[in-house]
Amino acid sequence: MQKKLRINGHSHLLPYPEEIPDFMREKEIFWVDDDKKFMLQKGWKRPVTDSSFFLKEKLEWMERFNIDHAVILNLSQLYGNGLRVEEMKKALRFQNDFNARVQHDHPKKFSCGFVVHPGFVRGALWEIERCVEDLGLRLLCLPTHYMDSIGTWRCIFDEENEPIFEMASKYNLAVEVHPYDGEKFIKLENTSWRFHLIWMLAQCADAYHFFTLNGYADKFPNMRVCFAHGGQLAQINLGRRIQGFDGRPDLFEGKTHPRKSVGHKNIFFDTLVHDTKSFKLLVDNQHPKQIITGLDDPYPLGEMESEKQSSYPGKILDLAVDQKVITEKDRDEIWSDNVLQWLYGEDEKGKKDLVNKILR
Repeated sequence: MQKKLRINGHSHLLPYPEEIPDFMREKEIFWVDDDKKFMLQKGWKRPVTDSSFFLKEKLEWMERFNIDHAVILNLSQLYGNGLRVEEMKKALRFQNDFNARVQHDHPKKFSCGFVVHPGFVRGALWEIERCVEDLGLRLLCLPTHYMDSIGTWRCIFDEENEPIFEMASKYNLAVEVHPYDGEKFIKLENTSWRFHLIWMLAQCADAYHFFTLNGYADKFPNMRVCFAHGGQLAQINLGRRIQGFDGRPDLFEGKTHPRKSVGHKNIFFDTLVHDTKSFKLLVDNQHPKQIITGLDDPYPLGEMESEKQSSYPGKILDLAVDQKVITEKDRDEIWSDNVLQWLYGEDEKGKKDLVNKILR
């Protein structure tokens, strides 16, 4: 019998301080201090809260918790919003080359994503082609919101970005949609971690709103999109969106009904919702096959080992089985089959090749 794999579909990795180019520190775009205690940007710093932010320590952490493989997303700090064009291009290229090297050097352990800036569509298309054709990356990481070339904040699923989605569908890519930068366009004081605890979830719900209204799951049939953090507010907001669509059809002319995307085979959500009541709503709305394991390690809002929270990686799935929200078979598929389906879709050879690398 083949081993039951445990694949984490939402993970992050910091470069070691010496791997970050000098220009990124000099321009204060992003860097890590020499003691590996903080990640920094101009006017901002955040503590490195776990040693598994870094490669060697990440591999040890995965071994300790029996995680066979991890999908490494880009760092949210490197979406490039607000940077000058040339600085943005260099910063994003560094991120993508770093992730490509990690995947190349550790194919058994990591599948890595790449990021583009939607504010410059032609350049984004060139970078998608480079990352897929030259670097062998298959996961496109996109922000829920971005700053366009004239300084206006927009949702990622703006119709102007359709060439990006067309190319993602052409290449049969998985897409990760992740929130960040809310404090730059939501005019509230950044206190009590409100942008991570509240507004990130609202940003995801906003992106899901426009993805479904534009019917992109069907319009771009070979692109499979996963919304971070379970698309948590999108789940509880579904009824309100349906009522709004039905009650004010004049506001939705030419749009797709929200019901059509519920449980769609090309729309996925990760498990990082923190409690079984929220997880049950996700299961009831979307079906277990559309859910992938997402630990968001090693961030403190990720599913990390913690005595205070009596937590460990995979806890939400174990609790969901104990409380009969899902079956053991569902849990196994959320840990493996569903992640493979998100990454590869109907490409059975791609799935098989990755499984063989993991088992090798």
